[in-house]
Amino acid sequence: MFTVTMDCRVVVEAAVPVYDVSTPDEAVRIAISKTGEMLNPDLNYVEISMGSRTSPGGEELEPVFIVADEALVALELEMTVFNVEREEHASRIARKEIGQRLRNIPLDVLEVEVIETDEEDDTDSADGEDDSTDERGDGGEEILPEFDDLLE
Repeated sequence: MFTVTMDCRVVVEAAVPVYDVSTPDEAVRIAISKTGEMLNPDLNYVEISMGSRTSPGGEELEPVFIVADEALVALELEMTVFNVEREEHASRIARKEIGQRLRNIPLDVLEVEVIETDEEDDTDSADGEDDSTDERGDGGEEILPEFDDLLE
């Protein structure tokens, strides 16, 4: 049975608590730094950016809510999930991977986008050029010797 897999870009919203802050800018900087520390080094490929919020009436709001020197910051975490069969599978993987590192931080999947890939057949050359040399120009020869050759 042949299954088709795809790659997806998943955007997850996180509500990050920050303490002892007085301005929205300070809260966002601290929230991004705190989130980056929790994700690294395991998930250093997750992109962290400031989130966006809207009121029920559709009005744009700041991504920070500050009360008594404590803030709740909306951040968007974006990652690519490879070789999944469905978009739902990609969102579950992203939530699990990010959620394992961001304990006690609420997460919500905002968007799942299928990444279009250009699958090219390397056996045929569409432009009619000779495929006997690769980008290095050496005909694809290995620069490093094989492991068995090193043992002799």
